[in-house]
Amino acid sequence: MTDAAKAGDGFCALVGDIGGTHARLALAEFHDGKPVISDIREFPSPAYSNGRDIVRDYLSQTALKPQPQTAAIAVAGPITNGSVHFTNLGWALSENDLRELGFAKARLLNDFEALALSIRHLSPGDLHRLGAAQSGVSNATVAVIGPGTGFGASALVRNGTVAVAMAAEGGHASFAPGDDVERDVLRVIARRHSHVSIERILSGPGLLNLHAALNEIESVSADAGSPAEITGRALNGEPHCRRTVLRFCAILGSVAGDFALYYGARGGMFIAGGIAPSIVPILEMSDFRRRFEAKGRFNVYLAPIPTQIVMHAHPAFLGAAEIAWQMSA
Repeated sequence: MTDAAKAGDGFCALVGDIGGTHARLALAEFHDGKPVISDIREFPSPAYSNGRDIVRDYLSQTALKPQPQTAAIAVAGPITNGSVHFTNLGWALSENDLRELGFAKARLLNDFEALALSIRHLSPGDLHRLGAAQSGVSNATVAVIGPGTGFGASALVRNGTVAVAMAAEGGHASFAPGDDVERDVLRVIARRHSHVSIERILSGPGLLNLHAALNEIESVSADAGSPAEITGRALNGEPHCRRTVLRFCAILGSVAGDFALYYGARGGMFIAGGIAPSIVPILEMSDFRRRFEAKGRFNVYLAPIPTQIVMHAHPAFLGAAEIAWQMSA
C-alpha cells in the first residue's frame, strides 16, 4: 500500500463477496495502511430474488449512521457494463443498483480479481505452505486459483512498481487429463456435459462428478452424498471418498501448474476457495506438488515457485477494500 493510502485512515466503505451460495457483506476501514474488516454478515444468496435486497438488508441490520459513500463488491462471474448476472441464481446486480441505494461511488469486481488484490495484504499466518519452502522470484507476478462453488482464477501481474489484477474466467477452460484414469473420468463426464471444463471437476459440484465417475469406472455402488460429506469421509479414512479427494488434489496440482505457466506466476501460486482449507491434511499427502511441477521440460521453471493455501476466512474483502479506497481517493 502506498503512503497515500496511509493517509486514507478514517475512511469507511461497504465491501462484499457474493457468490451462488453465500453473500457476505462487511465494513472496511484502513489503519496504518492496512484494511481492517468488521461487522461481517452472511446471507443465503438463493433466498433472495435480487442482489439489491441483500445489500438493503445489510444496511437495515447494521443501521449505519452515516451510510458509507463507497461500495466495492466482489462477485462470482463476469462483469459487463457494470453488471453481473449470476447464472446459478437467475438474478443480476449492477453498480447502478448500488448507487440507487445511496452509494455515491460503486464498483463490482470479479471475486478472483479481489483475491489477487488481497495477496499483498495477507500475513504469513493467513497462508499454509504446500511442499518444500520456495522463495519464488521477488516482485514477480503471482496467481491465485481456487475450487469452491465454482472454480476461479486470476493473477496479480507485476511490472516494476505497477501491479494489475486480472479478471478472468479460467475455470471454464477445458479439463486436460493427466493419466489413463483421468481420461476415463473425462469420457464419463462428457456423456453428461458437452464441454468438460476445469470447473466440472474442481469445484463442489465437480467433486460429486469426479466421485461418481470414479465409482462407475471401478464398478463401485456408493451414495455420493454432498461435497462436504465426501471430504469429511475422506478425512476420516473412508477408502472410496479418500481416493476421490486424493485424485481431486492431484488434478488441482496439475491445473495449478498450468495456470502458473499461463500467467508466468514466478512469484507464487495461491490456492483459495472454500475447499482447499478444509482438506489440508489430504493435500499435504497427495500428488499435488508433484503434479504441479510435472510439466516436462518446464519442471525447472515450476520447481522454485511456492504453492500456498489461503487460510484467511474472507480474503476477497481485503481486495475489495483496496478498490474502495482507490475510488474514494
